[in-house]
Amino acid sequence: MALRFPSLFITATAFTLLSCASVYSKDMPEKDTKTEADTYKQLNLFGEVFERVRNDYVEEKKDQELIEAAINGMLTYLDPHSSYLDLDSFKDMQVQTKGEFGGLGIEVTQENGLVKVVSPIDDTPAARAGIKTGDYITHLDGEPVVGLTLNQAVDMMRGLVNTKIKLTIRREGKEAFDVELTRDVIKIKSVRFNREGDIGYIRITAFNENTESALRDAVANLKKDIGKNLKGYVLDLRNNPGGLLEQAVSVSDDFLEKGEIVSTRGRRVEETQRYNAEEGDIADNLPLVVIINGGSASASEIVSGALQDHRRAIVLGTRSFGKGSVQTIIPLPGHGAMRLTTARYYTPSGRSIQAKGIEPDIIVPQSKIETLENGERERHEADLRGALKNPQSVETEKEKQLQENKKDKPLPASSTTNTPEKKEGDKKDAKTEDYQLSRALDLLNGIALYEQRRTDSKTKPVSQ
Repeated sequence: MALRFPSLFITATAFTLLSCASVYSKDMPEKDTKTEADTYKQLNLFGEVFERVRNDYVEEKKDQELIEAAINGMLTYLDPHSSYLDLDSFKDMQVQTKGEFGGLGIEVTQENGLVKVVSPIDDTPAARAGIKTGDYITHLDGEPVVGLTLNQAVDMMRGLVNTKIKLTIRREGKEAFDVELTRDVIKIKSVRFNREGDIGYIRITAFNENTESALRDAVANLKKDIGKNLKGYVLDLRNNPGGLLEQAVSVSDDFLEKGEIVSTRGRRVEETQRYNAEEGDIADNLPLVVIINGGSASASEIVSGALQDHRRAIVLGTRSFGKGSVQTIIPLPGHGAMRLTTARYYTPSGRSIQAKGIEPDIIVPQSKIETLENGERERHEADLRGALKNPQSVETEKEKQLQENKKDKPLPASSTTNTPEKKEGDKKDAKTEDYQLSRALDLLNGIALYEQRRTDSKTKPVSQ
């Protein structure tokens, strides 16, 4: 399984490992002499511990392993997203940003010593097995993950294609249970789309190198398919753990005509970067609804935050993950790379969503829609005995027969109707299976109807 984080990666090909001489160059701020002395004492302490471990530990360990473990310990101490990548992990990270990698198809982070699922990737072993956002992985093939670094846990989940692994899952409100997965080659198709009536539905599952170009293709195809009847778009960012910062900026820019998209701010004021939109909206300013949930992280939050702040889209769903930090990948020649949190990002209005997330404009929890069977039948005026007829309606023969039947058999105070029995093989309605999507489509249809009524009122006076 490839290493995946809900991170915003800034590719840092120009970075090199600083030499000791450059660390204390004249460009660096002056340090207090006492502070420097204390630092050297601590480095001497590290040297003493290192020598003691390499000479007296019960098992012999390679110097490289000890030093890499120490480096990784320092980085993971900083925050959940900083870490050391050995050569293999660094290569895997470079592969997965291209949209194809091997593993289970699961985005993870670490919390309280356990591996926490940020989101499963669509159409992967993890998604098909029912792994959910917020699940905790406590054991791998019966071995506890407590005490392992995130890299070590991910390494255990890697393996040859078609080999199996057993994950022990702890889910809120349920007892721990085991799930057996078969490893597979994970190919991320970052953009999927289809037509929902006269509305274009676009789902972005990750932000890799191909996302923005795939988005443009999706919009072009939907325009061609639906034509002039196109009412708007639903942009589904649920369970999207993020990816490349530049792709998040490009996707946001596709729907914005101008203005700031996001800013990143590091320790120093001069390190602040701002990313602005250029003219051109690929959606032709049609209504846009963005769906998010607790699995929408980093790059997904940049897009939803930018479109929300610019009033370009209505954000619907539940609060997002809340990862508002930027990780820079710094190659260390001959030694892999380090993933270091170097900045926080802010939405156009200046919001930091770190640990807060994006709050939807309309909160819609995911729910299961059920048709009430044997419920009370609604009664209408037309059901009443002797009800006046509508002078503008043309009564059909069938309606006449129904009226005759009423005279012979009065309607009881309450009546029941039976729901037609579903036959095996009947196609499920996607809108009833996905409550949040259903509400998004209803919202866009409502906007389209409202705009049409406003247009009609200006051109066609209401007859009196």
